[in-house]
Amino acid sequence: MPASPNQYTYFVNFHLQERGFIINKSTYQAGAQDTAAHAVPSHAISPRTAHQEPKPAHISGLPKSDELSPADRYRELFEAVQMSRIFPDSKTFVDCAPKIDPEEILARYRRQSSDPGFNLADFVKAYFAPPEIQASHYIADPKQNILEHIDGLWEVLIRRPEDHPSQSSLLPLPEPYVVPGGRFGEMYYWDSYFTMLGLAASGRGDLLRNMANNFAYLIDHYGHIPNGNRTYYLSRSQPPVFALMVELFEKEELHFAEHYLPQLLREYHYWMGDADALMPGEAKRHVVKLADGAVLNRYWDDRDTPRDESYLEDVETARKSSRPANEVYRELRAGAASGWDYSSRWFGDADDISSIRTTSILPIDLNAFMYKLETTIAELAKNTSDPATAQRFSDRADRRREAIDRLLWDSESGTYRDYDWGLSQPCALCAACAAPLFVGMASPRQAAAMAKALAARLLFDGGIMTTLSANGQQWDNPNGWAPLQWMAIQGLRRYGENDLANLIATRWLDTVGDHYRQHCKLVEKYDISGAAGAKGGGGGEYPLQDGFGWTNGVVRMLLTLYDGHDTHQAQARADPPVNG
Repeated sequence: MPASPNQYTYFVNFHLQERGFIINKSTYQAGAQDTAAHAVPSHAISPRTAHQEPKPAHISGLPKSDELSPADRYRELFEAVQMSRIFPDSKTFVDCAPKIDPEEILARYRRQSSDPGFNLADFVKAYFAPPEIQASHYIADPKQNILEHIDGLWEVLIRRPEDHPSQSSLLPLPEPYVVPGGRFGEMYYWDSYFTMLGLAASGRGDLLRNMANNFAYLIDHYGHIPNGNRTYYLSRSQPPVFALMVELFEKEELHFAEHYLPQLLREYHYWMGDADALMPGEAKRHVVKLADGAVLNRYWDDRDTPRDESYLEDVETARKSSRPANEVYRELRAGAASGWDYSSRWFGDADDISSIRTTSILPIDLNAFMYKLETTIAELAKNTSDPATAQRFSDRADRRREAIDRLLWDSESGTYRDYDWGLSQPCALCAACAAPLFVGMASPRQAAAMAKALAARLLFDGGIMTTLSANGQQWDNPNGWAPLQWMAIQGLRRYGENDLANLIATRWLDTVGDHYRQHCKLVEKYDISGAAGAKGGGGGEYPLQDGFGWTNGVVRMLLTLYDGHDTHQAQARADPPVNG
């Protein structure tokens, strides 16, 4: 029988001042924040956060989401469920739909939880409906080749707003949307760009238009695009790729790019809104102002509590650290905002997640995407006869590139690297180094040097390796991920490094095709080390997921570009394995 929630009470801090405002870099050398943690019993938790995130929007005629995140809504019930592992996956409970009014559920829990014989699992089963995951839908029909399988999967991965469960954590959206699949039953920000590539290649302009409208809606109503359309994701975003989406929307003739200029400006403000108030050496939220006055960005989450969807995992990680728990939670949340959750690129010790220090890292991919955002705004402002705005954003892009060249370009190794501004040193090489090529920020000399480094250090049997650290994290060796392959391939092609681009594409398609033939599905990530043949990736906080949105998208587009590749003819087995 699950124990009383009081046995699992963990002290967390919701009594926050505005975090991340670092007055002097020396106070940040070990990743320390500017305030100390204050321990409060879980039943006294306040749902307010330091930087108050926006409230869930309501769309007339559609089911309402809960106004609070699951942790804020269910409080000690939430903590008891997550800490006692009622569900094997921490994300399951936060995606459950309440069967009656959430306030009444909490009230009944408070009345019943101290009764003799109270069973927490039975209580949850009585009052919550778990999310439905139909894994069999991701298994291919052996009559289909891989292209037909991907084109058919879009319907499996569509979610319709009218089908949302009422009073759940799911945020309403005005149009149907495509989810990654498996445990991920909501729309994710940066995933969706790579998924959209496949929608375009599949001729699904209808879904592409729906997705465009949904992302514009999110920016209009929340001021940013949340990590995903869940209440517990409102406090953070993900890599800002809306400018890349806008480019795709115009290419697919959905709208002229100028149509989205207001949303691009709002997203820019979300990422840069605190910059003008900073003095050299200071940082606040997403912005770091360096000693020389240069401004760059970091990943950030406005809360410093355990993630709702990974509560137990975060509590256990914080317990391994000597730092105050709230500092570790902030860093874990910022790591989740990066999309690379988790990777040695965020760790002080590559083998220890409790050493995570995401907010002290200036990531090369994030700042490349911000450069793309600035240059896109400059171009669109020029097209709309606003030369002052065009010049202002062009200047900002130039200043960002200059700062990146000073701090995030390692001329000795010929590579872009993340930069640890707390320790004033570059970080280890990772596949994010291709992002500057992808957005066109690199010089020809830098691109040529990067091509050599990618070929020599990160090119493996199955494509581009995520990092060179093998530590059990999913965004590390031996895993390869579809978005990283796409950015490397397209970045290299942009600079005429076609031989290497073609080699990466061929190896990646070989990997995906071979796995598809054996296991009859596409998956979230792949082991590309070559040590075990075609194999799905591993590591991280949850099992390998089938589906899978961005793998489908990148593979579908690559097969359009490489129409002679053998993977076009890949057929699924007639007897798909039970596990694969």
